[in-house]
Amino acid sequence: MRKRRAACLSVVLALTVLSGCGSSGSSSKPSASPTAAATWKYTTLDLGIPDKVLKAPVTGRVPDGQTLHVGVTLKVSDEAWKKYGHGKSPSQTAGDVGKELGVSDQTIQKFQAYLNSAHIQAKTSKTRTNVTFDVKAGQAAQLLRTSFVTHRLNGRTYFTPDPNHPPQIPEALKPYILAVTGLESYSMAPKSRGPLGAALPGRALPARAARCIQRFPQRFASHDRVAAAYGYNQLWNQGWHGENMTVNLVEMDGYDRNDVANYVACTGSHIQLSNVNLGATEPAVGAEATLDIQMLAGLAPNLRIVDYQEDPALLNTGNGADSWAALNNALQRIIDNNYDLSKNPAGSIVSISMGGPEGYLSPSIMQAIDQNLRILTVAERMTVFISSGDCGAFGDRTYGSLDVSFPSTSPYVVAVGGTRLGFAPNGTRTQETVWSDRSNLSRCENQWGSGGGVSKVHQRETFQQAPGVDNRYSTTGGREVPDVSAVAIDLPIYYRGRWVSSGGTSAAAPIWAAGMALVNQGLLARAHVFCFGPDTLYHALSVAGANKPYTDVVAGNNLYYPATAGFDLSTGMGSPNLPALFNTLVANPG
Repeated sequence: MRKRRAACLSVVLALTVLSGCGSSGSSSKPSASPTAAATWKYTTLDLGIPDKVLKAPVTGRVPDGQTLHVGVTLKVSDEAWKKYGHGKSPSQTAGDVGKELGVSDQTIQKFQAYLNSAHIQAKTSKTRTNVTFDVKAGQAAQLLRTSFVTHRLNGRTYFTPDPNHPPQIPEALKPYILAVTGLESYSMAPKSRGPLGAALPGRALPARAARCIQRFPQRFASHDRVAAAYGYNQLWNQGWHGENMTVNLVEMDGYDRNDVANYVACTGSHIQLSNVNLGATEPAVGAEATLDIQMLAGLAPNLRIVDYQEDPALLNTGNGADSWAALNNALQRIIDNNYDLSKNPAGSIVSISMGGPEGYLSPSIMQAIDQNLRILTVAERMTVFISSGDCGAFGDRTYGSLDVSFPSTSPYVVAVGGTRLGFAPNGTRTQETVWSDRSNLSRCENQWGSGGGVSKVHQRETFQQAPGVDNRYSTTGGREVPDVSAVAIDLPIYYRGRWVSSGGTSAAAPIWAAGMALVNQGLLARAHVFCFGPDTLYHALSVAGANKPYTDVVAGNNLYYPATAGFDLSTGMGSPNLPALFNTLVANPG
């Protein structure tokens, strides 16, 4: 376990962290001779695939022409991580950080030479921590001295390398490899967003016709009610609306600009919205991206939002690993686009509203994504908020089977659960309970409620200290989620020309991201510091004194874990009390 990093960082120091790091990131030809491949000694590449997955009955072979999206995650050494300390600026000069973080140019040349022996051109990330390439299954089988076979287990068909002939790689490359993804399809595709509710009263209008509702029915958590309930409006009154702050979104669908424009017009927002297209030719209009953007726009109305859009078709290939490769690719692009912090605003944030059950994911996928999340948090000084899932305590979507949602269980992120807010007739807040729904327990379609529980993969970090963290469920020492929570039901969004009800922890994550953007804006203005990482939120509780940075949610459950006084496995430490969180951090930045 690592010691808790300092919660906040001086902006003067932060601006030197990753300046000038790494290579160009573009595809390049190897400088080493491909004939060297013939002289390499080979060793087994262990992908960490569980025995039960490999031993399931073989049903066929993968066609040689099938495309595999392969990612090789390269290890960041312990020595390199030590240069970042615990929330302190690294000691080396700005231009050297990329070389310290990633592998050397010579090592990259070895990988390129090896791949070139199979006529594969690869792309290297700017931090030299990732190599990615697309390859036909037949080529990959030849390169790795294996074949790819299909299996069937528990009603699912998937492929792996031939268990009798595991993949082989050169011994010289193995010490640099943390994980390889894309060589199996057992991992279950990530899911996002709770279900859409019924449309609010009123007919659908032409795309460009704005229709604003002056006051939503009592049960709806409109942006102004949420802002008042959580104190966002008190930070607005200080002049902080998200100006010069950035939230990066990762999406597997698109959005209709007219829907966003209508929401922005009706809420008085002035967001700056831009897209980074990562492969979608025509991104499908989906409720997830629409929900994320509109939650941010309503609560941090002058925010800069960068939407990284992956190809939604990857969700429908039947290969869950493709979806995870796309998510990891998006994380790497955010890293590459922000590696020079002298050119980017301090205190940036990432919000992700997707995840999958730990029990149905390969170790390679989790290791690869974990390292990119660590780079974003530890090296690039961002806070990453990730929804904890919408299937209550049963992340594998089967009632009675306890599981938690990765990557919300990563130690480098803030896991966000979901609540239900109650309102009086005048729109003021009355109560807050765990979001959950027992009306249909046959199978979860993202409607059972706030994801939470104890990780079987990640150990609890030393920073996760709060009243209630030590509980009757914490006997294994696993990472506990969620860390915090926010409203996740009856949130009105403008979608496909009309107002509809939406929600899920997919909404709670960007709600928290908007709040942290406002807090960091205030900290930069008042104290010239900003805060980052999950450590920050536990640190705030430990030094709060009379302040209460979170509203403790003590009613309800997520179909298994009850809400209790203090930390619990339904809502974490609670929902935002943004003014108290700001006051705590400005007085005790860590």
